[in-house]
Amino acid sequence: MNNNLQNSNEQTAANKSRTGILLINLGTPDAPRTPEVRAYLRALLSSDRVLDINPVGRWLLLNLIILPFRPRKSAKAYREIWMEDGSPLLVYSQKLKDTLIEHFSEENISVELGMQCGNPSIKSAVDRLRKEECDRIIVFPMYPQYSSSTYGSAVEDLYKEILHDWNMPQLQIIPPFFSDSRFIEAWAKVGSPFIENKPDHVLFSFHSLPIRHLEKSDPSGNWCKNNHECCIELVNENRNCYSAQCFHTAKLIAERCNLSEEKWSVSFQSRFGREEWIKPDTEKHLARLAENGVKRVVVFCPAFVSDCLETLEEIGIRAAEHFRKHGGEELKLIPSLNDHPEWVHTLTSIIRQQLAG
Repeated sequence: MNNNLQNSNEQTAANKSRTGILLINLGTPDAPRTPEVRAYLRALLSSDRVLDINPVGRWLLLNLIILPFRPRKSAKAYREIWMEDGSPLLVYSQKLKDTLIEHFSEENISVELGMQCGNPSIKSAVDRLRKEECDRIIVFPMYPQYSSSTYGSAVEDLYKEILHDWNMPQLQIIPPFFSDSRFIEAWAKVGSPFIENKPDHVLFSFHSLPIRHLEKSDPSGNWCKNNHECCIELVNENRNCYSAQCFHTAKLIAERCNLSEEKWSVSFQSRFGREEWIKPDTEKHLARLAENGVKRVVVFCPAFVSDCLETLEEIGIRAAEHFRKHGGEELKLIPSLNDHPEWVHTLTSIIRQQLAG
């Protein structure tokens, strides 16, 4: 009798327990205006994982150099891509969340979206999952390759939010998925119509990072040489290297798209400041391609799963103009995964794998 009562109580507790899914992305300004962009940049660049310099230097750089000038320029760029419903990154992320809600509705699983900077915040997303009494949360940081400034800061921000909870939820954090065959297949499906048109060259452009970030990711202190040679092949020694993971992602997509080695290359975008960042720089690389006779190029941006300022404006508008200026004729940006059915299928598969684990 006591055993039956215990089993009944355990079953009742299990029935009340809920699982939630938390999607985390970087974020976006609330509006394409200078004040909102300034607030967004302040939140983003105040992290010591992004500007990993001493606190005094960070304050001086942020308040005396970046924030007085950059927000106005960035706000203008945001206006170039702003959609009727808001920032593209937020619009596509919300659509993805809504689609996942439909996929998991029969299992009574909640899905929320939290942004590290801007709205909806990680705090608001976690608060909603708390109200839904989710004792288990599957966390999906939407960064394919690992870097401390994105994936690392997302996990840190989440832990800070739940650190003081009396009843802390069970967290299952999905690791970087830069080599997951399902992720590669999703990109191949999105890119195939562009590849079928036989461009002269295919470029894989990734967000750049300061070289010191790569050096700090080398646990041995001996592997990182600050050149491509130590990044081209992914091995045990550079397993945590963002650049090596980017090269590996590009290689896998290129192989899946049947691209010969001379038909594709890798570059890095979005650098700022005077210090050394990962090379080659995307704009300079595009200029060299054009000057060497490449007329038609298509560009993948596989560091981003949602279209945003860095894809739509930086590549789709500015880089395209730069390519034409140097003799190229056409640059086509391959859309990001956004809410493409193949990406939804991939994400659902990855999450279900966690649910079963």
